Amino acid sequence: MDPLVRHLQAERRRAAGELADLEVEFASLADPDVVALDDEHDSEGATIGYERARVGGLIERTRRRLAELDVAMERSAQGRYLTCEACGGPIDRERLEALPATRLCIACARARTGG
Repeated sequence: MDPLVRHLQAERRRAAGELADLEVEFASLADPDVVALDDEHDSEGATIGYERARVGGLIERTRRRLAELDVAMERSAQGRYLTCEACGGPIDRERLEALPATRLCIACARARTGG
């Protein structure tokens, strides 16, 4: 198996584990015992509401990342992982190491962002 595919699989496992951890943390913030300790006027710390919003945002970001990695896994299964979706050319291995879910070569990515 190509080392890039193993790297992609490891990234997907890491993201899935991170999501599970965040969901446990989010659930614990809804625990009535924890919520009862919240002091909305505590100037020294964050409120439970703030923490729930922060963790909720991290969950959404991690879910999006996981979905992107799932698409990359599907591309890999179809033999298209190393190929740019826009131009059909190869995606540099270094780019895939840094951004395992990328679907574009660097030239096409720059063209889309104008940079």
